[in-house]
Amino acid sequence: MFETVIGLEVHTQLNTDSKLFCSCATSFNAEQNSNTCPTCLALPGALPVLNKEVLHKSIMLGTAIDARINKTSYFDRKSYFYPDSPSAYQITQLYTPVVEHGTLQIDFKDGKHKIIRINRAHIEADAGKNIHDGSVSKVDLNRAGTPLLEIVSEPDMSSSEEAILYLKKLHSIVRYLDISDANMQEGSFRCDVNVSIRPKGDKKLYTRVEIKNINSFRFIEQAIALEVERQTIAWEDGVYDEEILQETRLFDQDKQETRSMRGKEGAADYRYFPEPDLRPAKIDDAMLEKFSKIPELPDKKRERFISEYKLNEYNAGVITSSLEMAHFFEEMIKEGGTPKTATTWLTGELQSRLKGGLTLITSPVSAKTMGELVNRIDDQTISGKAAKEVLDYLMENDLGVDTIIEKLGLKQVTDMGAIEKMCDEIIAANEDKAEQFRAGKDKLFGFFVGQVMKASKGSANPQAVNEVLKAKLA
Repeated sequence: MFETVIGLEVHTQLNTDSKLFCSCATSFNAEQNSNTCPTCLALPGALPVLNKEVLHKSIMLGTAIDARINKTSYFDRKSYFYPDSPSAYQITQLYTPVVEHGTLQIDFKDGKHKIIRINRAHIEADAGKNIHDGSVSKVDLNRAGTPLLEIVSEPDMSSSEEAILYLKKLHSIVRYLDISDANMQEGSFRCDVNVSIRPKGDKKLYTRVEIKNINSFRFIEQAIALEVERQTIAWEDGVYDEEILQETRLFDQDKQETRSMRGKEGAADYRYFPEPDLRPAKIDDAMLEKFSKIPELPDKKRERFISEYKLNEYNAGVITSSLEMAHFFEEMIKEGGTPKTATTWLTGELQSRLKGGLTLITSPVSAKTMGELVNRIDDQTISGKAAKEVLDYLMENDLGVDTIIEKLGLKQVTDMGAIEKMCDEIIAANEDKAEQFRAGKDKLFGFFVGQVMKASKGSANPQAVNEVLKAKLA
Protein backbone atom coordinates (compact mmCIF):
# COMPACT_ATOMS: atom_id res chain seq x y z
CA MET A 1 0.00 0.00 0.00
CA PHE A 2 1.26 3.44 -0.92
CA GLU A 3 0.42 6.95 0.13
CA THR A 4 0.63 10.02 -2.05
CA VAL A 5 2.67 13.11 -1.18
CA ILE A 6 1.67 16.36 -2.92
CA GLY A 7 3.07 19.88 -2.79
CA LEU A 8 1.75 22.73 -4.92
CA GLU A 9 3.31 25.85 -6.42
CA VAL A 10 0.64 28.36 -7.44
CA HIS A 11 1.51 31.28 -9.70
CA THR A 12 -0.94 34.10 -9.11
CA GLN A 13 -0.83 37.10 -11.44
CA LEU A 14 -1.46 40.25 -9.45
CA ASN A 15 -4.04 42.67 -10.84
CA THR A 16 -1.83 45.74 -10.83
CA ASP A 17 -2.31 48.34 -13.57
CA SER A 18 1.34 48.16 -14.57
CA LYS A 19 4.06 45.52 -14.65
CA LEU A 20 6.42 44.58 -11.84
CA PHE A 21 9.42 46.68 -12.87
CA CYS A 22 8.10 49.08 -15.54
CA SER A 23 5.03 51.14 -16.41
CA CYS A 24 3.74 48.89 -19.22
CA ALA A 25 0.10 47.86 -18.94
CA THR A 26 -0.87 44.38 -17.79
CA SER A 27 -4.10 44.17 -19.83
CA PHE A 28 -5.04 40.77 -21.22
CA ASN A 29 -5.68 40.18 -24.93
CA ALA A 30 -3.88 43.32 -26.12
CA GLU A 31 -2.26 43.20 -29.56
CA GLN A 32 0.77 40.92 -29.42
CA ASN A 33 3.97 42.60 -28.22
CA SER A 34 2.23 45.95 -27.80
CA ASN A 35 2.59 46.15 -23.98
CA THR A 36 6.38 46.22 -24.00
CA CYS A 37 9.20 48.67 -23.35
CA PRO A 38 13.03 48.60 -23.06
CA THR A 39 12.79 47.30 -19.47
CA CYS A 40 10.54 44.28 -20.09
CA LEU A 41 12.34 43.61 -23.38
CA ALA A 42 15.64 43.59 -21.43
CA LEU A 43 17.32 46.08 -23.72
CA PRO A 44 20.79 47.27 -22.62
CA GLY A 45 20.76 50.14 -20.16
CA ALA A 46 17.11 49.72 -19.06
CA LEU A 47 16.80 49.34 -15.29
CA PRO A 48 13.94 47.86 -13.22
CA VAL A 49 11.96 49.93 -10.68
CA LEU A 50 9.79 48.02 -8.21
CA ASN A 51 6.02 48.55 -8.38
CA LYS A 52 5.04 49.29 -4.75
CA GLU A 53 1.51 48.02 -5.29
CA VAL A 54 2.97 44.51 -5.44
CA LEU A 55 4.17 44.88 -1.84
CA HIS A 56 0.71 46.06 -0.80
CA LYS A 57 -0.94 42.97 -2.27
CA SER A 58 1.75 40.72 -0.77
CA ILE A 59 0.95 42.09 2.70
CA MET A 60 -2.74 41.34 2.17
CA LEU A 61 -2.04 37.73 1.19
CA GLY A 62 0.41 37.27 4.05
CA THR A 63 -2.19 38.53 6.51
CA ALA A 64 -4.88 36.24 5.05
CA ILE A 65 -2.76 33.09 5.49
CA ASP A 66 -1.47 34.14 8.93
CA ALA A 67 2.11 34.25 7.66
CA ARG A 68 5.22 36.15 8.60
CA ILE A 69 5.67 39.27 6.49
CA ASN A 70 9.29 40.24 6.11
CA LYS A 71 9.79 43.97 6.38
CA THR A 72 12.91 43.59 4.27
CA SER A 73 13.00 41.12 1.39
CA TYR A 74 15.53 40.70 -1.39
CA PHE A 75 15.48 39.96 -5.10
CA ASP A 76 17.58 37.33 -6.87
CA ARG A 77 18.35 36.39 -10.45
CA LYS A 78 17.36 32.96 -11.69
CA SER A 79 19.14 32.17 -14.95
CA TYR A 80 17.45 30.17 -17.69
CA PHE A 81 17.40 30.34 -21.45
CA TYR A 82 13.95 30.18 -23.02
CA PRO A 83 12.56 32.22 -25.92
CA ASP A 84 9.85 33.77 -23.71
CA SER A 85 12.49 35.31 -21.40
CA PRO A 86 14.32 38.05 -23.33
CA SER A 87 16.72 38.77 -20.45
CA ALA A 88 17.75 35.07 -20.12
CA TYR A 89 16.99 35.36 -16.41
CA GLN A 90 14.01 35.86 -14.12
CA ILE A 91 13.94 38.28 -11.20
CA THR A 92 12.55 36.39 -8.21
CA GLN A 93 13.05 35.95 -4.45
CA LEU A 94 14.93 32.82 -3.40
CA TYR A 95 16.58 33.51 -0.06
CA THR A 96 14.34 36.07 1.69
CA PRO A 97 10.80 36.17 0.29
CA VAL A 98 8.27 38.82 1.20
CA VAL A 99 5.94 36.25 2.87
CA GLU A 100 6.77 32.96 4.56
CA HIS A 101 5.50 30.35 7.02
CA GLY A 102 1.74 30.63 6.61
CA THR A 103 -1.15 28.18 6.89
CA LEU A 104 -4.39 27.44 5.09
CA GLN A 105 -7.29 25.33 6.38
CA ILE A 106 -9.10 22.98 4.02
CA ASP A 107 -12.59 21.74 4.82
CA PHE A 108 -13.99 18.31 3.99
CA LYS A 109 -17.65 17.50 3.28
CA ASP A 110 -17.92 15.45 6.49
CA GLY A 111 -17.08 18.53 8.57
CA LYS A 112 -13.44 17.63 9.23
CA HIS A 113 -10.60 20.07 8.61
CA LYS A 114 -6.89 19.91 7.85
CA ILE A 115 -4.16 22.56 8.05
CA ILE A 116 -1.82 22.85 5.05
CA ARG A 117 1.44 24.68 5.71
CA ILE A 118 2.55 27.32 3.22
CA ASN A 119 6.31 27.60 2.99
CA ARG A 120 6.44 30.97 1.23
CA ALA A 121 4.92 33.45 -1.18
CA HIS A 122 7.56 35.27 -3.17
CA ILE A 123 7.45 38.01 -5.80
CA GLU A 124 8.68 37.28 -9.28
CA ALA A 125 8.31 38.51 -12.85
CA ASP A 126 6.27 36.41 -15.25
CA ALA A 127 7.70 35.25 -18.58
CA GLY A 128 6.19 35.90 -21.99
CA LYS A 129 4.11 33.42 -23.93
CA ASN A 130 5.21 30.97 -26.60
CA ILE A 131 2.67 30.49 -29.41
CA HIS A 132 3.11 27.35 -31.49
CA ASP A 133 1.51 27.49 -34.93
CA GLY A 134 2.28 24.34 -36.90
CA SER A 135 6.00 24.31 -37.65
CA VAL A 136 6.37 27.95 -36.58
CA SER A 137 6.77 29.19 -33.03
CA LYS A 138 6.19 32.81 -32.04
CA VAL A 139 6.75 34.76 -28.85
CA ASP A 140 4.38 37.32 -27.36
CA LEU A 141 6.12 39.37 -24.66
CA ASN A 142 3.06 41.27 -23.43
CA ARG A 143 3.02 39.08 -20.30
CA ALA A 144 6.78 39.41 -19.68
CA GLY A 145 7.31 41.32 -16.45
CA THR A 146 3.74 40.89 -15.16
CA PRO A 147 3.92 40.63 -11.34
CA LEU A 148 3.43 37.19 -9.84
CA LEU A 149 3.15 35.87 -6.32
CA GLU A 150 4.36 32.28 -6.32
CA ILE A 151 2.69 30.56 -3.37
CA VAL A 152 4.53 27.39 -2.37
CA SER A 153 2.96 24.82 -0.05
CA GLU A 154 4.73 22.21 2.03
CA PRO A 155 4.17 18.60 0.84
CA ASP A 156 1.24 18.22 3.25
CA MET A 157 -1.45 16.94 0.87
CA SER A 158 -2.02 13.22 0.45
CA SER A 159 -4.71 13.01 -2.24
CA SER A 160 -6.03 14.83 -5.28
CA GLU A 161 -9.12 15.71 -3.20
CA GLU A 162 -6.96 17.58 -0.67
CA ALA A 163 -5.04 19.31 -3.45
CA ILE A 164 -8.24 20.57 -5.10
CA LEU A 165 -9.70 21.72 -1.76
CA TYR A 166 -6.48 23.65 -1.08
CA LEU A 167 -6.45 25.23 -4.54
CA LYS A 168 -10.12 26.21 -4.40
CA LYS A 169 -9.68 27.79 -0.96
CA LEU A 170 -6.57 29.68 -2.11
CA HIS A 171 -8.36 30.75 -5.31
CA SER A 172 -11.26 32.02 -3.21
CA ILE A 173 -8.95 33.96 -0.87
CA VAL A 174 -7.12 35.85 -3.62
CA ARG A 175 -10.48 36.72 -5.19
CA TYR A 176 -11.87 37.94 -1.85
CA LEU A 177 -8.74 40.05 -1.34
CA ASP A 178 -9.10 41.39 -4.90
CA ILE A 179 -5.37 40.99 -5.51
CA SER A 180 -5.90 38.89 -8.65
CA ASP A 181 -8.77 38.04 -10.98
CA ALA A 182 -7.47 34.44 -10.65
CA ASN A 183 -8.83 33.60 -14.10
CA MET A 184 -7.47 30.13 -14.77
CA GLN A 185 -8.39 30.16 -18.48
CA GLU A 186 -6.33 33.31 -19.00
CA GLY A 187 -3.40 31.93 -16.98
CA SER A 188 -3.59 34.32 -14.04
CA PHE A 189 -3.94 31.41 -11.59
CA ARG A 190 -1.94 28.38 -12.63
CA CYS A 191 -0.37 25.53 -10.75
CA ASP A 192 2.71 23.30 -10.78
CA VAL A 193 2.02 19.99 -9.02
CA ASN A 194 4.79 18.07 -7.24
CA VAL A 195 3.89 14.40 -6.78
CA SER A 196 5.63 11.45 -5.18
CA ILE A 197 4.56 8.22 -3.50
CA ARG A 198 5.90 6.19 -0.58
CA PRO A 199 4.98 3.03 1.33
CA LYS A 200 2.24 3.76 3.83
CA GLY A 201 3.73 4.79 7.17
CA ASP A 202 7.13 5.66 5.67
CA LYS A 203 8.22 9.23 6.47
CA LYS A 204 10.90 9.47 3.78
CA LEU A 205 10.27 11.72 0.78
CA TYR A 206 11.03 9.87 -2.45
CA THR A 207 11.62 11.20 -5.97
CA ARG A 208 9.18 13.98 -6.77
CA VAL A 209 7.92 14.72 -10.24
CA GLU A 210 6.74 18.19 -11.19
CA ILE A 211 3.76 18.53 -13.55
CA LYS A 212 3.94 22.00 -15.02
CA ASN A 213 1.43 24.82 -15.56
CA ILE A 214 -2.00 23.21 -15.22
CA ASN A 215 -4.84 25.73 -15.38
CA SER A 216 -7.97 23.74 -14.51
CA PHE A 217 -9.07 22.06 -11.27
CA ARG A 218 -10.35 19.08 -13.25
CA PHE A 219 -7.09 18.70 -15.17
CA ILE A 220 -5.06 18.95 -11.94
CA GLU A 221 -7.12 16.13 -10.42
CA GLN A 222 -6.64 14.00 -13.55
CA ALA A 223 -2.90 14.70 -13.75
CA ILE A 224 -2.34 13.69 -10.12
CA ALA A 225 -4.29 10.44 -10.58
CA LEU A 226 -2.33 9.53 -13.71
CA GLU A 227 1.04 10.32 -12.16
CA VAL A 228 0.29 8.37 -8.97
CA GLU A 229 -0.75 5.39 -11.11
CA ARG A 230 2.46 5.62 -13.20
CA GLN A 231 4.68 5.77 -10.12
CA THR A 232 2.80 2.96 -8.34
CA ILE A 233 3.13 0.62 -11.33
CA ALA A 234 6.86 1.40 -11.60
CA TRP A 235 7.36 0.61 -7.89
CA GLU A 236 5.38 -2.63 -8.04
CA ASP A 237 7.27 -3.70 -11.19
CA GLY A 238 10.61 -3.05 -9.48
CA VAL A 239 11.69 -0.32 -11.91
CA TYR A 240 10.97 2.73 -9.75
CA ASP A 241 14.58 3.96 -9.65
CA GLU A 242 14.98 3.60 -13.41
CA GLU A 243 11.65 5.11 -14.52
CA ILE A 244 10.77 7.67 -11.85
CA LEU A 245 13.21 10.55 -12.25
CA GLN A 246 13.25 14.03 -10.78
CA GLU A 247 11.91 15.79 -13.84
CA THR A 248 9.33 18.22 -15.18
CA ARG A 249 6.42 16.64 -17.00
CA LEU A 250 3.50 17.94 -19.05
CA PHE A 251 -0.10 16.84 -18.72
CA ASP A 252 -1.77 15.93 -22.02
CA GLN A 253 -5.52 16.10 -21.43
CA ASP A 254 -6.33 14.64 -24.86
CA LYS A 255 -4.16 11.54 -24.45
CA GLN A 256 -4.74 11.41 -20.68
CA GLU A 257 -1.09 11.02 -19.81
CA THR A 258 1.81 12.86 -18.25
CA ARG A 259 4.79 13.17 -20.56
CA SER A 260 8.44 14.00 -19.89
CA MET A 261 9.32 17.60 -20.70
CA ARG A 262 12.83 18.06 -19.31
CA GLY A 263 15.04 17.11 -16.39
CA LYS A 264 14.19 18.99 -13.20
CA GLU A 265 16.76 21.67 -12.53
CA GLY A 266 18.12 22.28 -9.04
CA ALA A 267 19.07 25.63 -7.50
CA ALA A 268 22.65 25.24 -8.73
CA ASP A 269 21.47 24.87 -12.34
CA TYR A 270 19.71 28.22 -12.17
CA ARG A 271 22.89 29.96 -10.91
CA TYR A 272 21.00 32.17 -8.47
CA PHE A 273 22.71 35.32 -7.27
CA PRO A 274 21.50 38.59 -5.68
CA GLU A 275 19.83 40.93 -8.18
CA PRO A 276 22.35 43.77 -8.70
CA ASP A 277 19.87 46.27 -10.19
CA LEU A 278 17.36 46.33 -7.34
CA ARG A 279 17.59 47.50 -3.75
CA PRO A 280 15.91 45.46 -0.98
CA ALA A 281 12.12 45.76 -0.83
CA LYS A 282 11.19 47.65 2.34
CA ILE A 283 7.85 47.54 4.17
CA ASP A 284 7.46 50.21 6.84
CA ASP A 285 5.06 50.12 9.80
CA ALA A 286 2.52 52.46 8.18
CA MET A 287 2.34 50.30 5.03
CA LEU A 288 2.05 47.12 7.09
CA GLU A 289 -0.75 48.53 9.24
CA LYS A 290 -2.71 49.89 6.27
CA PHE A 291 -2.63 46.82 4.05
CA SER A 292 -3.03 44.20 6.79
CA LYS A 293 -6.62 45.46 7.21
CA ILE A 294 -8.18 42.97 4.85
CA PRO A 295 -11.82 42.23 3.89
CA GLU A 296 -13.92 39.48 5.44
CA LEU A 297 -12.51 36.18 4.11
CA PRO A 298 -14.41 32.97 3.18
CA ASP A 299 -14.07 31.25 6.58
CA LYS A 300 -15.22 34.32 8.52
CA LYS A 301 -18.05 34.95 6.07
CA ARG A 302 -19.14 31.32 6.36
CA GLU A 303 -19.24 31.59 10.16
CA ARG A 304 -21.30 34.79 9.88
CA PHE A 305 -23.75 33.23 7.42
CA ILE A 306 -24.26 30.29 9.79
CA SER A 307 -24.84 32.63 12.73
CA GLU A 308 -26.76 35.44 11.01
CA TYR A 309 -28.78 33.55 8.38
CA LYS A 310 -29.04 30.17 10.18
CA LEU A 311 -27.62 28.28 7.20
CA ASN A 312 -26.17 24.84 7.76
CA GLU A 313 -22.40 24.48 7.45
CA TYR A 314 -22.53 22.87 4.00
CA ASN A 315 -24.75 25.52 2.38
CA ALA A 316 -22.82 28.34 4.03
CA GLY A 317 -19.60 26.82 2.65
CA VAL A 318 -21.00 26.54 -0.88
CA ILE A 319 -22.28 30.12 -0.94
CA THR A 320 -19.15 31.70 0.55
CA SER A 321 -16.73 29.69 -1.61
CA SER A 322 -17.23 32.35 -4.27
CA LEU A 323 -17.15 36.08 -3.59
CA GLU A 324 -19.67 36.65 -6.39
CA MET A 325 -22.09 34.10 -4.95
CA ALA A 326 -21.79 35.50 -1.42
CA HIS A 327 -22.55 39.02 -2.68
CA PHE A 328 -25.41 37.72 -4.86
CA PHE A 329 -26.94 35.91 -1.88
CA GLU A 330 -26.87 38.94 0.39
CA GLU A 331 -28.39 41.11 -2.33
CA MET A 332 -31.23 38.59 -2.60
CA ILE A 333 -31.82 38.70 1.16
CA LYS A 334 -32.13 42.51 1.03
CA GLU A 335 -35.30 42.04 -1.05
CA GLY A 336 -36.97 40.30 1.90
CA GLY A 337 -36.76 36.62 0.97
CA THR A 338 -35.91 34.02 3.59
CA PRO A 339 -32.30 32.72 3.61
CA LYS A 340 -33.49 29.11 3.26
CA THR A 341 -35.47 29.77 0.06
CA ALA A 342 -32.77 32.10 -1.28
CA THR A 343 -30.18 29.35 -0.81
CA THR A 344 -32.29 26.79 -2.70
CA TRP A 345 -33.01 29.06 -5.63
CA LEU A 346 -29.48 30.48 -5.91
CA THR A 347 -27.48 27.26 -5.60
CA GLY A 348 -30.00 25.08 -7.43
CA GLU A 349 -32.44 26.66 -9.85
CA LEU A 350 -30.41 29.69 -11.00
CA GLN A 351 -27.06 27.87 -11.20
CA SER A 352 -28.59 25.09 -13.30
CA ARG A 353 -29.69 27.70 -15.85
CA LEU A 354 -26.31 29.43 -16.15
CA LYS A 355 -24.96 27.60 -19.18
CA GLY A 356 -23.01 28.48 -22.28
CA GLY A 357 -20.41 30.54 -20.42
CA LEU A 358 -22.90 32.48 -18.29
CA THR A 359 -21.82 33.23 -14.71
CA LEU A 360 -23.41 35.05 -11.80
CA ILE A 361 -21.64 38.19 -13.03
CA THR A 362 -23.13 37.89 -16.53
CA SER A 363 -26.45 36.37 -15.43
CA PRO A 364 -29.45 37.91 -17.23
CA VAL A 365 -31.30 37.69 -13.91
CA SER A 366 -29.88 40.07 -11.31
CA ALA A 367 -29.60 39.42 -7.57
CA LYS A 368 -32.33 41.99 -6.95
CA THR A 369 -34.71 40.22 -9.36
CA MET A 370 -33.92 36.81 -7.84
CA GLY A 371 -34.64 38.31 -4.42
CA GLU A 372 -38.03 39.52 -5.65
CA LEU A 373 -38.79 36.06 -7.05
CA VAL A 374 -37.87 34.39 -3.75
CA ASN A 375 -40.03 36.89 -1.92
CA ARG A 376 -43.03 35.95 -4.08
CA ILE A 377 -42.45 32.28 -3.25
CA ASP A 378 -42.20 33.01 0.47
CA ASP A 379 -45.32 35.16 0.59
CA GLN A 380 -47.17 32.43 -1.39
CA THR A 381 -48.00 34.68 -4.32
CA ILE A 382 -46.72 31.85 -6.56
CA SER A 383 -45.93 28.19 -6.05
CA GLY A 384 -42.48 26.69 -6.49
CA LYS A 385 -43.55 25.15 -9.80
CA ALA A 386 -44.82 28.50 -11.06
CA ALA A 387 -41.63 30.19 -9.88
CA LYS A 388 -39.62 27.92 -12.20
CA GLU A 389 -41.73 29.16 -15.12
CA VAL A 390 -41.12 32.74 -14.05
CA LEU A 391 -37.37 32.15 -13.81
CA ASP A 392 -37.28 30.54 -17.26
CA TYR A 393 -39.09 33.59 -18.62
CA LEU A 394 -36.71 35.95 -16.81
CA MET A 395 -33.72 34.26 -18.43
CA GLU A 396 -35.04 35.38 -21.83
CA ASN A 397 -36.96 38.59 -21.04
CA ASP A 398 -36.07 41.76 -19.15
CA LEU A 399 -39.35 42.20 -17.25
CA GLY A 400 -40.27 42.54 -13.59
CA VAL A 401 -41.25 39.49 -11.54
CA ASP A 402 -44.78 40.76 -10.80
CA THR A 403 -45.32 41.67 -14.45
CA ILE A 404 -44.41 38.14 -15.54
CA ILE A 405 -46.63 36.55 -12.88
CA GLU A 406 -49.61 38.54 -14.17
CA LYS A 407 -48.70 38.00 -17.83
CA LEU A 408 -48.48 34.21 -17.43
CA GLY A 409 -51.46 33.99 -15.05
CA LEU A 410 -49.41 32.23 -12.37
CA LYS A 411 -50.69 34.00 -9.28
CA GLN A 412 -51.48 31.39 -6.64
CA VAL A 413 -55.09 30.92 -5.56
CA THR A 414 -55.31 31.31 -1.78
CA ASP A 415 -59.04 32.05 -1.57
CA MET A 416 -60.24 29.22 0.70
CA GLY A 417 -63.76 29.44 -0.71
CA ALA A 418 -62.52 28.88 -4.26
CA ILE A 419 -60.28 26.01 -3.15
CA GLU A 420 -63.15 24.35 -1.22
CA LYS A 421 -65.35 24.56 -4.30
CA MET A 422 -62.71 22.86 -6.47
CA CYS A 423 -62.19 20.14 -3.85
CA ASP A 424 -65.94 19.48 -3.62
CA GLU A 425 -66.19 19.14 -7.39
CA ILE A 426 -63.24 16.70 -7.58
CA ILE A 427 -64.58 14.56 -4.72
CA ALA A 428 -68.06 14.49 -6.23
CA ALA A 429 -66.65 13.38 -9.57
CA ASN A 430 -64.67 10.58 -7.90
CA GLU A 431 -66.95 9.23 -5.17
CA ASP A 432 -65.72 5.67 -5.67
CA LYS A 433 -62.13 6.68 -4.99
CA ALA A 434 -63.25 8.81 -2.04
CA GLU A 435 -64.88 5.72 -0.48
CA GLN A 436 -61.74 3.66 -1.12
CA PHE A 437 -59.66 6.34 0.59
CA ARG A 438 -62.00 6.36 3.61
CA ALA A 439 -61.73 2.57 3.70
CA GLY A 440 -57.97 2.87 4.24
CA LYS A 441 -56.42 3.27 0.78
CA ASP A 442 -54.29 6.25 1.88
CA LYS A 443 -52.27 6.48 -1.32
CA LEU A 444 -55.32 7.86 -3.13
CA PHE A 445 -54.88 11.14 -1.29
CA GLY A 446 -52.16 12.09 -3.77
CA PHE A 447 -54.63 11.45 -6.60
CA PHE A 448 -57.07 14.01 -5.19
CA VAL A 449 -54.33 16.60 -4.63
CA GLY A 450 -53.17 16.12 -8.22
CA GLN A 451 -56.71 16.47 -9.61
CA VAL A 452 -57.31 19.72 -7.72
CA MET A 453 -53.96 21.16 -8.82
CA LYS A 454 -54.74 20.13 -12.39
CA ALA A 455 -58.17 21.79 -12.21
CA SER A 456 -56.57 24.99 -10.93
CA LYS A 457 -53.84 24.81 -13.61
CA GLY A 458 -51.29 24.67 -10.82
CA SER A 459 -52.40 27.95 -9.29
CA ALA A 460 -53.99 26.62 -6.10
CA ASN A 461 -51.96 26.88 -2.91
CA PRO A 462 -50.79 23.26 -2.31
CA GLN A 463 -50.80 23.63 1.46
CA ALA A 464 -54.39 24.92 1.46
CA VAL A 465 -55.45 22.15 -0.94
CA ASN A 466 -53.99 19.53 1.40
CA GLU A 467 -55.77 20.98 4.44
CA VAL A 468 -59.16 21.25 2.72
CA LEU A 469 -58.99 17.77 1.20
CA LYS A 470 -58.01 16.17 4.52
CA ALA A 471 -61.03 17.73 6.18
CA LYS A 472 -63.50 16.89 3.40
CA LEU A 473 -62.29 13.33 2.76
CA ALA A 474 -62.47 12.57 6.50
